Amino acid sequence: MAETLLAKKVKKEQKVIDWPLLLRRVLAYALLIILSILSLFAFYILFINATRAHPDIQKGFSFFPGRSLAVNWNSVITDKVLPVVKGIVNSFVVAGGCALVSTYFSAMTAYGIHAYTFKIKKQAFAFILLIMMVPTQVSALGFINLMFKMGLKNSFIPLIVPTIAAPITFFYMKQYMESALPLEIVEAARIDGSGEFFTFNRIIFPIMKPAIAVQAIFTFVSNWNNYFIPALLLEDQNKKTLPILIAQLRSADWLKFDMGKVYMLIAIAIFPVVIVYLMLSKFIVRGVALGSVKG
Repeated sequence: MAETLLAKKVKKEQKVIDWPLLLRRVLAYALLIILSILSLFAFYILFINATRAHPDIQKGFSFFPGRSLAVNWNSVITDKVLPVVKGIVNSFVVAGGCALVSTYFSAMTAYGIHAYTFKIKKQAFAFILLIMMVPTQVSALGFINLMFKMGLKNSFIPLIVPTIAAPITFFYMKQYMESALPLEIVEAARIDGSGEFFTFNRIIFPIMKPAIAVQAIFTFVSNWNNYFIPALLLEDQNKKTLPILIAQLRSADWLKFDMGKVYMLIAIAIFPVVIVYLMLSKFIVRGVALGSVKG
């Protein structure tokens, strides 16, 4: 009898609905859906216009795709003035090289500041943070003159190698290590006879995967979209990256200007960034949800 009464009480409690909590959840989900639609709407317009011809785009916005996808694609790929395929390869080389170099050496620098104790440790950390406050445009002229004197004009080296010194990436790695990397792990590895490079590459680096994935995405995207420095250094048409080619296409003669072609080239430039994000998104979620050190 007592068990029956208890079961009825439990069922009665389960039927009680917390209406204020339910309302808050509904409002939160509705707001998130609206914000997601607003964020993705610009991409929707881009991909829709990439399927439309220039006269159709001039008529105004349309929710439905056009029939000129293949035409726009062929006009972009077969353009003899703009080597788009070569530009895609160049952008991948520059952005991928910067992502690899920047994340690895920034993680190594952050590990050195975090795990070692030396006299000017605080001063070195402050100096690196101070560099973050210097805009790229301030040092661009001197940097370009130096690259010209070193004979590195029309080269990817000055676009990739300087990203070794990435203060923002270093700062993120340093903050992540403070919350997710106990020094006991490093000390235990040293006691077991592990070398410093072996410890970093085999123990520390795997622990840093979520942070490395986040910064790899940011570095890849920023260098994929970088226009300022590459436009000053790259003059050979076969060495130019996609942002430079897009700028050249947009500044073409208005008699030859094709909006469908422009939208298609922009869509081509955005698509690899989306792919990289989807490949590394699981590490971002893992980094946000990380509550303890995971090997």
